[in-house]
Amino acid sequence: MASAEAAGGSGPPAAPKSRKSVTGTRRTVAALFLLPALVLLGALVVYPIGYSVIRSFYDQSGDGFAGFDNYEALFTDDGIRTALKNNVIWVVFAPTVATALGLIFAVLTERVRWGTAFKLVVFMPMAISMLAAGIIFRLVYDQDPDKGVANAVWVGVHDTFAQASAFPKAHPGRESPLEAVSGGGFITKATVSAGTPVTLPLVGVAPDQMPGSAKTAVEAKADPDEVTGTTWQDFTRGKGVGTLGGVDASELGYAGMTIEAVKDGKVVARAEAADDGTFTLPAAADGARLRLPPDNFKEPYNGVDWLGPSLVTPAIIGSYIWMWAGFAMVLIAAGLAGIPRDLLEAARVDGANEWQVFRRVTVPLLAPVLAVVTVTLMINVLKVFDLVFIIAPGSSQDDANVLALELYRKGFSEDQPGIASAIAVFLLLLVIPVMWFNIRRLRREVRR
Repeated sequence: MASAEAAGGSGPPAAPKSRKSVTGTRRTVAALFLLPALVLLGALVVYPIGYSVIRSFYDQSGDGFAGFDNYEALFTDDGIRTALKNNVIWVVFAPTVATALGLIFAVLTERVRWGTAFKLVVFMPMAISMLAAGIIFRLVYDQDPDKGVANAVWVGVHDTFAQASAFPKAHPGRESPLEAVSGGGFITKATVSAGTPVTLPLVGVAPDQMPGSAKTAVEAKADPDEVTGTTWQDFTRGKGVGTLGGVDASELGYAGMTIEAVKDGKVVARAEAADDGTFTLPAAADGARLRLPPDNFKEPYNGVDWLGPSLVTPAIIGSYIWMWAGFAMVLIAAGLAGIPRDLLEAARVDGANEWQVFRRVTVPLLAPVLAVVTVTLMINVLKVFDLVFIIAPGSSQDDANVLALELYRKGFSEDQPGIASAIAVFLLLLVIPVMWFNIRRLRREVRR
């Protein structure tokens, strides 16, 4: 009976057992787990930033307080202003072009069977360090077409449409009937006459550098109605062999050499030497002086000075894009894979062509990914150092200077740690707005 009443009674329920709060324990455990990371964060991030800020207010010795003088130098020093201008160029063009190329590669390779292989090739430069890439492009941009790939291609295209002279080093030798002309080229010292062969000997071109079409030079035959002559390489390999000013059996003619007859400053006749060096001018050349125009001795085209003062920054930006376009392509391709295909097909059904689908559907849907890529590259280019330091030669390094390189030069080469610290703080201030924009955008995406 008692037990039944206990089982079915309507008395108040038993109070639950009290549990000890573990809030304090959790905080302690969390602090212990975070302590190593906080120590590393403080030692590797917080302390260097704080020390740089403090050091930026001191002079070169580190003992005297300089106030804002170091920050004033950021806008008065010519080297720093050039670096700041170049950084603006980098931030505007490098992320934009790299992102645009990444978008183009991602979209164009989406429908081809070998798209994955192409993406792998484009992404491969990311596996190369900045140091190695700098060395590679220092060779690519070499001025000598025999070494630099860029100039080898450029010179090849140029020479296809404008053939260079085969005799850039040719010049008159001793006791020559020719003399130099102002503006280039050579002219005979005396006038010529029909019926008397003219000799125009030149030296300065090695026999193995003569054109392949050149043949053994021969003496021109006299013609009473025309002016004839020979222009040839007056040099015979071997000491003591050959006649100075005379055509020898082992000497080659200047094939293709242009000869002009000049009277009273005007060209009255023109001819081109045959493969054996002989030429013939009409009777109008009688009493004229023969001139070898400067085009005969034009130096071969040597390409573009990629690492010169005017092109060094665009050239280095090109090497950066070569490395990072693959990074942009991979991220954009991942975003492209997440776009609903129904939207694209609906746009095509409604009559939109591929360009309209790309511009009005694909790009807007990829806007968050494009923003991530662009912002990431902007942060990256603000601290670019390796490529500029390695690719730009000493003669052009001042023109290619950027803030990170100027920081290094001020801090180590010029022993001005105060200004170097001010540049570091300034770079940090430039990065903060970009990072803030990125964090804000990420939070907005999370809320969605």
